[in-house]
Amino acid sequence: MKNKIQELRKARKVTQQELADALAVTRQTIISLENGKYNASLTLAHKAAQFFGVTIEELFIFEGEENL
Repeated sequence: MKNKIQELRKARKVTQQELADALAVTRQTIISLENGKYNASLTLAHKAAQFFGVTIEELFIFEGEENL
């Protein structure tokens, strides 16, 4: 699933490690999220959206019905 994590992280000048620490995950998880290789759990998606001050829908891009 595509997302805007990297875009928002860079806009706020936050490192991958700082974001990982804030979300209580590993830096590898952030890398995987940014590369679209890992889909966040609802809990993690909520935490990330709160961190960036956006909605989950603004942060994650749902493409097609296969993702519903």
